[in-house]
Amino acid sequence: MDKAFMRLPRLIQIILLLIPGVNWITEIIVRWSAFLSKGGLLRLILAIIVIFGVGIILGWIDLIWCLLFKKLFLQ
Repeated sequence: MDKAFMRLPRLIQIILLLIPGVNWITEIIVRWSAFLSKGGLLRLILAIIVIFGVGIILGWIDLIWCLLFKKLFLQ
């Protein structure tokens, strides 16, 4: 799912990360699928953090990061 998110047009990615409730769900799906496909301790920590309320804040950081670097923060 993380690869599918990265293949989406940039405008769709930004819209998904802009809406508060949707960005949290998107963060959960993308972070956990990245951990399951690639593994790694940092991805696991981020996936666990996203489940709690910090996921919304991380979604806003990802929005800015996506605008600047065309990828998600620490992805």
